[in-house]
Amino acid sequence: MMEEKRVGIIGGGISGLLACKYTLEKGLIPLVFEASNAIGGVWTQTIESTRLQSPKRTFEFTDFPWPKSVRGRYPHNKEVLKYVEDYAKHFGLMRYIQLNTKVIGIDYVGVCGDEMDSWEFWSGNGNAFGSKGKWQILVQHEDFTTQEYEVEFLILCIGRYSGLANMPEFPLGEGPDIFAGKVIHSMDFSAMDNESARELIKGKRVAVIGSQKSAIDIAAECANVNGHEFPCTLVQRTIPWALPSGCFWWGVTLGNLYGSRFSELLVHKPGQNIIYSVVASLLAPLRWGFSKFVESYITWTLPLKKYNMVPKQSFLQDMSSCKSFLLPDNFYGKVEEGSIVLKKIQHFSFIKQGLILDGEVDKPIKADLVIFATGYKGQEKLKNMFSSKKFQNHIVGSPNSVIPLYRHIIHPRIPNLAIIGYSGSITNLHTSEMRCQWLAHFLDGTFKLPSIKEMENDIQEWEEYMKTYAGKEYKRTCIAALHIWYNDQLCKDIGCKNKRKKTFYEEWFQPYLQSDYVRLSPNN
Repeated sequence: MMEEKRVGIIGGGISGLLACKYTLEKGLIPLVFEASNAIGGVWTQTIESTRLQSPKRTFEFTDFPWPKSVRGRYPHNKEVLKYVEDYAKHFGLMRYIQLNTKVIGIDYVGVCGDEMDSWEFWSGNGNAFGSKGKWQILVQHEDFTTQEYEVEFLILCIGRYSGLANMPEFPLGEGPDIFAGKVIHSMDFSAMDNESARELIKGKRVAVIGSQKSAIDIAAECANVNGHEFPCTLVQRTIPWALPSGCFWWGVTLGNLYGSRFSELLVHKPGQNIIYSVVASLLAPLRWGFSKFVESYITWTLPLKKYNMVPKQSFLQDMSSCKSFLLPDNFYGKVEEGSIVLKKIQHFSFIKQGLILDGEVDKPIKADLVIFATGYKGQEKLKNMFSSKKFQNHIVGSPNSVIPLYRHIIHPRIPNLAIIGYSGSITNLHTSEMRCQWLAHFLDGTFKLPSIKEMENDIQEWEEYMKTYAGKEYKRTCIAALHIWYNDQLCKDIGCKNKRKKTFYEEWFQPYLQSDYVRLSPNN
């Protein structure tokens, strides 16, 4: 009788739930550890006005549709969280999840470092359970007692947008220590209940530092609470391309421009043959035209020039680095009425009364509260999971490289371990489910991994693509502008068809959705 295999899963967000569900289907025993008191990941800690960033039809489990009671195109965060919770209940996942259980260390045992260094294939032979080694997981429970678990395989689903806040550093005498007001990170603001968050900002002069979605949402939230009487100052260094909607002129959507197989012909792809390379070069003017079309629509629709908010980079670069997003409702209406004040800067520092922007000491920004929406240290959080210095060095790679993951899932030199949900896409639910289907087939022995050298070469090709199209933001490891090509590779590994549409037109010119990838299996 075959020994039952235990799979440790760290994180109870969407990726962790998917990993739990798909490993269960393969007869494995999942052990899910969630540090907080609830499942749902980032959806358990959102500000009041946050909505889904992509249409709900692109953010849907393949085997669990949205309920008919959710009618909006972009559901509210409470509706998203309930949808995720209902998914876990429907598939009976809660019994495998330990809440309030923080993982404080993971260690690989049973194989010495010299033996691992001699391997030509991952885990010795390219199989999921090819090595005799196991992972030891040390956890801390709510009562501060600790316990150790041992598993044959480990999946990290800790995400990169939580846990470890990224706070800027300042020269002596220019940082928050001299500020008379309060300074917090957006992570702390999002963790508050709605009433506490409103009370914190009510009647206060708030400055928000940052340019990504969380900064924009918090500024809009402050404007909703305080109006023009206490305007919120939004301080940005790099201006992203933020969309007023996902639909442009003549009914053209973002999915038409960047979600079809044809749109990916315009991009030089990792592992492409000479034909694809020539086609991408010949279609370079069209690639530029697609980007300019979106940029023209945004600058025509929104008063970006009036407020000096026209981004310097192309829309394609933001799309390739997962930096574009949907604006909150009536955002520029709040700017026009004076509830939000936009500031584009290169440098800022603190004084007792607030902020100095670009050294203009005679024009201080008076503030009572400064909220840093400056992102997270996702790479450092991932590194800190490992007890082994060797694995810590492996996971971060070189200073100028991305996190080196084959298929954005497997590190070639860390055995019996997978990472789900670290790299970004247009809709992370879809990408995480694709990866979990791939991983489940790998765990079930459907395919083997190539040699370590082949995997590292593939990683290098993807890194070169990211450096070409995402520019200085390449470390965000985003596949948004190339997600069909990426899914093709996962399908080919599994042994199923990668071209899954019914007609030529649908195959090349319609967006691919989750419904195109239901229950992937060899030859289907």
